[in-house]
Amino acid sequence: MQLPNPETLLSDITAKIQAQLNLATNIEHCAFVGIHSGGVWLMQRILNTLKLDTPYGTLDAALYRDDYAQRGLKAESKPSNIPFNVQDKHIILIDDIFYTGRTTRAAMNELFDYGRPASITLAVLINRGGAELPISPNIVGAEILLNHNQSLQLSQDTKGKLHLSLKESATEYIRLEPNND
Repeated sequence: MQLPNPETLLSDITAKIQAQLNLATNIEHCAFVGIHSGGVWLMQRILNTLKLDTPYGTLDAALYRDDYAQRGLKAESKPSNIPFNVQDKHIILIDDIFYTGRTTRAAMNELFDYGRPASITLAVLINRGGAELPISPNIVGAEILLNHNQSLQLSQDTKGKLHLSLKESATEYIRLEPNND
């Protein structure tokens, strides 16, 4: 499978966000929030490109996930930092890869702990298909449908350039034994 250039996708979603901001009547009521780690990288690049003096923050929604007990806390967890009043802001929530919607749901739950936003617009680099919740991104760089055993990983090199890789995991089968009680 030929993966798209993430730098091109970033330019695409930046242009879509700019177009949406041009339509906004109160840009001073907008704020950006990036989800760690890839969403934060994208948000920083978008803010630098658009040269906006807009409030921004970061979220690590791991503790808010409904599958936290199974997944646990990642070794590279970062603290959330929302240094502005979320109340009545139009939030542009940025993530790298959209899959089931569970990270987005967790991020929205955490955002509401900071206040009630006027709206939330979800911008993602890639929607890989497989949503399990009634959540979908508003701004998408590319739609790439993957099998459940495939995953996309966004990385950033030391110069800030973005890279995409595709990983395939072996399908695990669970053998169920009959209950002989």
